[in-house]
Amino acid sequence: MAPLAERMRPRTIDEFLGQSKIVGQGSLLRRAIAADKLGSCIFYGPPGTGKTTLANIIAENTNANFVKLNAVTSGVADAKRVIDDARDLLRMYGKRTYLLLDECHRWNKAQSDSVLQAIEQGYIIFIGSTTENPYVSMTRAIVSRCRVFSFSRLNEQDILKGLKRAVADKERGLGNMNISITDEAYSHLTWACGGDLRSALNALELAALTTHPSADGVIHIGKEEAEQSIQQKALSLTDDMYYDMISAFIKSMRGSDSSAAVYWAERLIEAGCDPLLIGRRIMIHACEDVGLADPNAIVVAQAAVAAYERIGLPEGRIPLTEAIIYVSEAPKSNKVVEALYSAEKAVKTIKHETVPVYLRDPSYKDEKISGYKYPHDYGGWVEQQYLPDELKDAKFYEPTNNGFEAEIKRRQEARKAKSKKSGTSYDDLHKNL
Repeated sequence: MAPLAERMRPRTIDEFLGQSKIVGQGSLLRRAIAADKLGSCIFYGPPGTGKTTLANIIAENTNANFVKLNAVTSGVADAKRVIDDARDLLRMYGKRTYLLLDECHRWNKAQSDSVLQAIEQGYIIFIGSTTENPYVSMTRAIVSRCRVFSFSRLNEQDILKGLKRAVADKERGLGNMNISITDEAYSHLTWACGGDLRSALNALELAALTTHPSADGVIHIGKEEAEQSIQQKALSLTDDMYYDMISAFIKSMRGSDSSAAVYWAERLIEAGCDPLLIGRRIMIHACEDVGLADPNAIVVAQAAVAAYERIGLPEGRIPLTEAIIYVSEAPKSNKVVEALYSAEKAVKTIKHETVPVYLRDPSYKDEKISGYKYPHDYGGWVEQQYLPDELKDAKFYEPTNNGFEAEIKRRQEARKAKSKKSGTSYDDLHKNL
């Protein structure tokens, strides 16, 4: 009686779909699972991407004890019980214990702290599963003791493979139901599920159970049945047209043509595109192509997406349209992205860097740290080197004269003038990488 998505959970690492960067051949996680040497970790990503499934596979492939809790229904008492049992197992039989905590971001600080010592002492190996960013939603102490693995939405090829596997499987799937599914139905399910295999399997099961067999005893599932089962109409355009329109929408915002951007967004929504995809592109554009030329662009974009999530269709299109117009008409600058890529290149080039002594954290060191100039003692700014010696002359961010960046540039020039007045060459500290 379990749902199809639950019955079809992969049981081995070879059956696992997607996440090749995490569990592909030769990957760190795959080697650790095979050797039964996995340490504490957190699986983070969207729903239906395999986080719980992979944890279950680990449970099946380890000789350790495996305990599963849900952060919504468990608390400190449950954690302490697991820790006590784990301590006894380790001392008496030398057997380790894995603790899988679903929705781990729901634990508060007191609940998280209850397992810290057990993790440090090796009584339990913690595996957290969450759809929320652990660096934001979880306590730092837990995250610092775990390796975070970021899961991505499954691509359409992986979704299609999972659906066909479910249709053919006679033991756990729908193989005994004599089902015939058109390529159009498969194509719609793989697209409409948004990379969530669980959603696609649930829709497939609903279509199979609610479609009456034809005279030949076959359950025929076409595009119409697929649309009804997943409650989303198929795009009234080809794949090429879909991606071309997405591209046109993005380039229209970048080109400050708000009329064209609004048109392409509405064309996509009318064709069945998820409005949240439009919202995500607006937020990306606000940072990538507007950036600090108008820092309010990302604020407007985020507010519009939040408003849509509360309102829904059709009125939810109004805040989205407002955000599209705002970011389209905003002054443009891609200097934030250039700064990011320049810093990324430097990080990958410089294999080792030394934090200047006066910038180091003095709280946990025996030696006395001195030499740091507290900017507020000098009116808010004082010249000193913040980059490591290996990059002391690097400058990653160069503002334009557009919008608010002109003000940032003015502030930089003022600091430069102050540095020259003091007799120290400011330019020496800010040469290009």
